[in-house]
Amino acid sequence: MRNSLFHFVTATAVALALSASSAQAQKRYDTGATDTEIKIGQTVPFSGPASAYAAIGKTQAAYFNMINEQGGVNGRKINLIQYDDAYSPPKAVEQVRKLVEGDEVLLTFQIIGTPSNAAVQRYLNVKKVPQLLAATGASKFTDPKNFPWTIGFNPNYQTEGRIYAAYILKNYPNAKIGVLYQNDDLGRDYIIGLKTGLGDKAATMIVGETSYELADPTIDSQIVKLKSLGADLLYDASTPKFAAQAIKKVADLGWKPVHIIDINASPVSATLKPAGLDISKDIISTNYGKDPGDPQWQNDPGIKAYFAFMDKYYPDGDKQNTVNTYGYSTAELLVHILRQCGDDLTRENVMRQATNLKNFKGSLSLPGMVGNTSPTDYRINKQMQMMKFNGERWELFGPIIEDTGAAG
Repeated sequence: MRNSLFHFVTATAVALALSASSAQAQKRYDTGATDTEIKIGQTVPFSGPASAYAAIGKTQAAYFNMINEQGGVNGRKINLIQYDDAYSPPKAVEQVRKLVEGDEVLLTFQIIGTPSNAAVQRYLNVKKVPQLLAATGASKFTDPKNFPWTIGFNPNYQTEGRIYAAYILKNYPNAKIGVLYQNDDLGRDYIIGLKTGLGDKAATMIVGETSYELADPTIDSQIVKLKSLGADLLYDASTPKFAAQAIKKVADLGWKPVHIIDINASPVSATLKPAGLDISKDIISTNYGKDPGDPQWQNDPGIKAYFAFMDKYYPDGDKQNTVNTYGYSTAELLVHILRQCGDDLTRENVMRQATNLKNFKGSLSLPGMVGNTSPTDYRINKQMQMMKFNGERWELFGPIIEDTGAAG
């Protein structure tokens, strides 16, 4: 009897020890994650030429405050550390090093802008720190072969450029295209997309290309040049401050080209209002998310939840500004990825979850649009719809267009 009791006690002790060790084994952490906290870092242009995007970081901080108030992610609070990089690559390098080596974050999240992301990409990949949901669509940020620790959130700029090319060929086959672009990866990718989309016709349809630097005070001379070349379609691959300048100068010159602006420059509050809503009428762009100013979404559950969030957690923010819906959507996706990680909060598992998204449906995504990724295709958003500005708001038109080609 005593012998069997001994065996029972020993077996129970072994079982308890095994269950304790398996519980321990299930929780795996890298630097920046604990039982109570997930530390993430980002740089945001709170100042400088792209400060229109500062609201993205403010919305994201407010979203994580909401999540933390609700108990966090799997019981862990998100600790978001933000620094201003002024949209300056050298400053981004300095601040990201501080996040990784000083603050010891688990991952970087939504570093904003192509130049800043480009400046830190190699560093983060060497350190094997996730460059997660980078706020850029340049093709080098969806390149798993060369940069496995980097995944961009925005639709690929080359994809977007090809979509504009298809639209131009169908609706303006005889257009004389003048190209204005930001002289960096953002601008160059949009040109590659346009030219590959136009194919053999690119050489005859594009009558001129002119670029600007982020430090340029004005782009007036570039607009004057494109008009003088006889362009009747302006392909504008820029960011809000410069797109607003272009819209104003086009109007000042009495020029009436078909004006296409890229998705980065499409926020009404950041670009079209500063330029003038009346002179922004008929500008064309594309989108993949619901515009809070569009009355067709007034009873949409996702938009209603977003408005309630803004009222409570970011009352100073402009609810109609799509910069804020962007911040909300990216924060929502990060929370989804972290939830999927469970108790395995290693950098490797973060990337595994981010690169295995299956039909993720963001609450502010356009109906029918889903996010899918794989270890060989890091592009999250591959679907878009064209839109035109009616003088007050953007109006969607045409079908959802999906780019099924290879990344880049």
